[in-house]
Amino acid sequence: MKIGIISDSHDHIENIRKCVLIFREKKVEFVLHLGDYVNPASVKAFQGIKLVGIFGNNDGDKFRLINMFNEINGEIKGDFHEFETDGLRFACYHGTEPQLRNSLIECGKYDVIAYGHTHECVNKKSRNTLVLNPGTSHGFWNQATAMIFDTKTKMAEIVNL
Repeated sequence: MKIGIISDSHDHIENIRKCVLIFREKKVEFVLHLGDYVNPASVKAFQGIKLVGIFGNNDGDKFRLINMFNEINGEIKGDFHEFETDGLRFACYHGTEPQLRNSLIECGKYDVIAYGHTHECVNKKSRNTLVLNPGTSHGFWNQATAMIFDTKTKMAEIVNL
């Protein structure tokens, strides 16, 4: 299964739309957003694709974000989300607190840790845990990026927008 991974979109609707097109072309099963949508319009831009998300530190109006997730039939999981698919245990956290993020990586309970916040791409192995950060789909001072993770091959592809 392919999972689209995106984070830190910060209201950049044009780049969100680029991501959605790429995710559709690559036939991802669902998109995992690791937080910092900022405005509910950013969530609405995912309409028509299955979106599962968590909150980031810049997601202030959670009530309106939750309502938009409901409107597009998405799933907002709160500040932390863990799930299992294809025999892999995932933990998703925005990454605001480095100590918490590092504890999740080091605990050994998860096969994949996905986080955002730093706006820098990460694709590395820490003991038996794959650590993924898709960077920022907004771009800011860096290249705008997202990621596609294949649960069968356990490989992540960085997507430049």
